[in-house]
Amino acid sequence: MTDDAPREPLNVHRFGNPDAPPLVLVHGLTDDGTNWPDAVFRWSFHWDIHAPDQRGHGHSPRFTREEVTDSQGIWVADLLELLRGLEQPAVLVGHSLGGLVCLRAALDEPDLVRALVLEDPAAPTDTDAADAQFVAHQQRFLAAFPEHTHSEIGRMRAETPWSETEILAWAQSKALVDPLMVEQGLLLRGHEWAGLFEQLTVPTMLVLPGDGGMGPDAADYDNPLVERVEVPGAGHCVRRDRPEAFHEAVDAFLAAHRRSV
Repeated sequence: MTDDAPREPLNVHRFGNPDAPPLVLVHGLTDDGTNWPDAVFRWSFHWDIHAPDQRGHGHSPRFTREEVTDSQGIWVADLLELLRGLEQPAVLVGHSLGGLVCLRAALDEPDLVRALVLEDPAAPTDTDAADAQFVAHQQRFLAAFPEHTHSEIGRMRAETPWSETEILAWAQSKALVDPLMVEQGLLLRGHEWAGLFEQLTVPTMLVLPGDGGMGPDAADYDNPLVERVEVPGAGHCVRRDRPEAFHEAVDAFLAAHRRSV
């Protein structure tokens, strides 16, 4: 975890009902806080939605060269700072990188978190360096934006079942990614992945692709607070690939924790 020196705050998108309980949406790598359009449409009436651009994404501040080596710690600290500013504990929904950040925030300060939904959270690695091939792949992928955004939108229309609103939001976020973060900030250090789920003290729904995705094996943790849902036919972006199956599970979980507020 990084030190407590003040940092420029995140850009946070607001949606929904400001008189409702808080719901915080934390996006994955190279997305931003606008990348939840279909979920926001479903959830806006019942929730006060806060969707930050994580540092290095969207219109949030970039990492300094001193900060970027502790990117994971800063992402968690940023989220905790946002949660401390809310009037009551929030329900968190996190995808991929955002899922890992939400998980670690809930472990660090569970009193700020009412419940968690983790959509195929990114698994940390017990290594001292980021995967060079993964970094190079991200750099090549992002190099297509903004010049070739139109062709990338066409590719996603052909290759995915995503809605048009999801594809457009996804595409628009890519030119806003911090190159320094991609080059030097993608090491997600950690160990005992399943052990993190053992330690959770807040109600959690773990939503995974049918093959288990990046989630720990079900047999490797035993925590009655963690409900596991695997969605056949979905890839890493479960809510975009199989939206009806995702919302069938998640919306009921959210409603239960909205009523408990």
